[in-house]
Amino acid sequence: MSGSLGTGKSAALTFDLKARCSTSKARASTLQLPHGPVELPIFMPVATQASLKGLTPEQLEDTTCRLCLNNTYHLGLKPGQEVLDAIGGAHKLQGWNHNILTDSGGLVLLINSCNTPDFFRSFQMVSLLKLAKITEEGVRFLSPHDGSPMLLTPEHSISLQNSIGSDVLMQLDDVIQTTSPDAARMREAMYRSIRWLDRCIAAHKKPDTQNLFCIIQGGLDLDMRRECCIEMVKRDTPGIAVGGLSGGEAKADFCKVVDTCTGLLPELKPRYVMGIGYPEDIVVAVALGADMFDCVWPTRTARFGNAITKGGVLNLKHARYAEDFGPVEEGCKCTICRPRGENGGLGVSRAYIHHLAAKETVGAHLLTMHNVHWMLDLMRRVRDAIREDRYPDFARQFFKDYFPDKGAPQWAVDAMKGVNIDLVGGN
Repeated sequence: MSGSLGTGKSAALTFDLKARCSTSKARASTLQLPHGPVELPIFMPVATQASLKGLTPEQLEDTTCRLCLNNTYHLGLKPGQEVLDAIGGAHKLQGWNHNILTDSGGLVLLINSCNTPDFFRSFQMVSLLKLAKITEEGVRFLSPHDGSPMLLTPEHSISLQNSIGSDVLMQLDDVIQTTSPDAARMREAMYRSIRWLDRCIAAHKKPDTQNLFCIIQGGLDLDMRRECCIEMVKRDTPGIAVGGLSGGEAKADFCKVVDTCTGLLPELKPRYVMGIGYPEDIVVAVALGADMFDCVWPTRTARFGNAITKGGVLNLKHARYAEDFGPVEEGCKCTICRPRGENGGLGVSRAYIHHLAAKETVGAHLLTMHNVHWMLDLMRRVRDAIREDRYPDFARQFFKDYFPDKGAPQWAVDAMKGVNIDLVGGN
């Protein structure tokens, strides 16, 4: 499909809707940002400290990445705001000529959201640090470096992100875990996030070159999510995020929140579901109408010796790969899977990764290249399927390949059925 189905514009962003799935809520679009176009739906790799662990900027670029994440909190501590101002922002600091999205700078917690050692999710306002206190003013906490008291306010968060120079910056929001039984605290966090957005908008000094996204909160309470959507949409930010998910909630509940929120959001603005990185989650969330995703999982799981493939995740530390001299994934076009000498290909074998995985950091480096490329290629295939109006068939084949033994999980079957895609019997 060519042409445009509609265009939304702000001072530093153009959202050009290109195609809609005729069955589900999936859509394909082009997001024009200050550092170039980004095709949606997209997965954004997480370069926490202005670096994607294990990759040079050139290697990240070679994966086709055109939008990655930086962590405001870490960059605010080191190199610090003065250095960022002096060098002219994170693009120059890290030698990255493409787009950057920054989180709000809230504190980091690694949550074991899938009950396995290497599946973690970074949250903004949930902290490993003890004695953090959230008030209307902001978040008070102790520095992880020297224990000194610190305060993060909406104004300071935006100031730091203005210094970073990110193409997309996120509001400071009040986040609590979705599984919390404290409904009153959840409602307080939702209303505070709305008030803090107003403060972020007022503090934003560079709306002509940087795009501020709001964040929908409300836990798993769909009425709260609806109320938050209505209020956030009134603020007319260039893009809108759904936050607070991937915190241990049931996948069925996660899907209900995404489906509810996308149904209330403007058609001609990008929709970002924060912290989502498993391939199956993304394929479902796209069908539910989401456009943008991020997670540390593809890079983190690479450091545990795991390769993402069409047939699922392979643990290359397993003895069965010791004499497997085939590529990590047959047909993959990433740098390590391409035959040696073919357009810079390295021709790395599973046996070599097995040999390195527990001994040398280069093993993690090579698998990171593969996993990031794989995720971005998945998104390319997703976009192609939407543009060619064959997303239901694509989704069915994806789940058939990715879960060859057990088939699609029931939560995915149910969620997709809600948008008219039958993963079991077909249409």
